[in-house]
This record gives sequence, structure tokens and C-alpha cells, in this order.
Amino acid sequence: MPVTLHPSVAVFRIAGLTKRYDMGEVVVYALRGIDLEVFEGEIVVLLGPSGSGKSTLLNIVGGLDTPTSGAVWYRDWELTRAGDSELTEYRRRHVGFVFQFYNLIPSLTARENVAIVTEIADAPMAAEDALELVGLKDRLDHFPSQLSGGQQQRVAIARAVAKRPAVLLCDEPTGALDSATGIVVLEALAKVNRELGTATIIITHNADIAAMADRVVLLSDGIIHEIRRNETKKAARDLHW
Repeated sequence: MPVTLHPSVAVFRIAGLTKRYDMGEVVVYALRGIDLEVFEGEIVVLLGPSGSGKSTLLNIVGGLDTPTSGAVWYRDWELTRAGDSELTEYRRRHVGFVFQFYNLIPSLTARENVAIVTEIADAPMAAEDALELVGLKDRLDHFPSQLSGGQQQRVAIARAVAKRPAVLLCDEPTGALDSATGIVVLEALAKVNRELGTATIIITHNADIAAMADRVVLLSDGIIHEIRRNETKKAARDLHW
């Protein structure tokens, strides 16, 4: 059944977000007053060089870090006023994470790595269904050591989406992969977005990946310099770098 989306409904509203690190007499700003909205069902690429603030922003909206000032709302809930237990519940119920490194448990099969997440979710999909979604239905009982890097990353995506999160946060998901394998991983992310309607934020320093996004947010030095919309999105399979 197709997912009903409301592209004018904000999943995240970010206002005046600042993150400052005090290092003795030196003050370092990772974010400098970020304002941004992310809407239901869209793919947003955060594009910028190392040190631009991309990961800090992602970690704050994911409930892994807190800002120095400013606010983040997840739907109608002010995330930046939440306590530790509330943030844990938020991450568990609403957010899927995909990182550059797969963080799979070596002693568990692909199916078992995904099933760990389904045990703590309210209405998860079966591990087998999540793995089929990312094109790995024939690798259910393989261990990580028996899978390629791209296949391991797709297991990590299946693990992240098996709890049916409202948002999927991806930090350099193709950073450890060659371009051909990276494109397969991006195809899996696009399919999840398309079939589940999961709002997806992808961090990258690779400008070519931006072509698959609905919107591209350009950051440097902790500041958003431009937000642009792709009137025509490229399919992941048509990307090249």
C-alpha cells in the first residue's frame, strides 16, 4: 500500500541552532545559528567539507548531542528540552541511524543483526522483509565476514529501517565504499524513502550525491550558505563520481 505523505508537514524545525566548544581560552563554533526545516518524505543532502558542521547538526537532530543555544522541534515536540531518558526513547522509536562504518555484530547473521532492533520497536517489520527491501533476501544467514562492504552497509540500512522510523539519518553512508558499491547503497536508501516515506537526511562531502536529493543544504564554517531544490532528481543509478 502506498504511503500517504504530506510534504508540507515539517518533521524537523530548527531555529537559531548554535554549538560552541570552549577549549580553554579558545572558543570553537561548530554551528552558528542554523535555521532549517525538513519535511515528510523528502531526501535532504547536507553538503560541505570536513568541519562544516554537518555531523554536529545531524547528531543534534538525532538526539545524540545537545546544542549550546537554539531549538529543534520534532513534529510538535521540542527535542532540545528533552532529558536523557526522553532522548533515548526518541532515538528508539523514531530515528534510524546509518553511519560510515557498519557496526554489525560479527557473531550474528544478517537476519540476527537486524532482528536485534525489531525486539525494541513498537511495530517493526520482519527482519527478512527489511533485508529484502535492501536487496539482500538471499543473504539472510550470512555473517558479516561473508558479505562485501556494500552488502554490510545495506544490512546496516535494513537494521535502521526495520523499526519503521519516521526519519533516517545517514552520516557519510558511502564514505568507505567505491563508487559502484556506493551507488548500490544509495539505491537502497532511495528505495526505503520511496516505499516507506521515511524522511532521509544524508551527510556527504561528495557533490555528485546531491543530485538525488529533493533539497541540498550547503554548509561551511557552521553556517548554511545556500539551500537549493532539485526540480528534477537523478536516480541513484545515474550518479557518477
